[in-house]
Amino acid sequence: MTVKLGFLATLEAKADKGDELGAFLRAGRELALAEQGTVTWYAFRIDQTHYGVFDTFQTEDARDAHLAGEIPAALAAVAPDLLAAEPSIRPVEVIAVK
Repeated sequence: MTVKLGFLATLEAKADKGDELGAFLRAGRELALAEQGTVTWYAFRIDQTHYGVFDTFQTEDARDAHLAGEIPAALAAVAPDLLAAEPSIRPVEVIAVK
């Protein structure tokens, strides 16, 4: 299995919403498991209000399907309540994997 592509997303929660954003991301794991083209999906906490997601894909089609899928739609639905700023979602190229 060769992953070549990914997304790196960073999210900033509103001051009193960090725990809720963390819970939302934990629940997102179930959605990620259902995505056939998503090879890996990591959600992580940087500090009390900053979180991130890193996911990988073998093909551009799989990455595009993820971006058009349930996880971004769910994030868009909760963003006004949970996020202090627009999420930063950047496509990345995976250059090495262990």
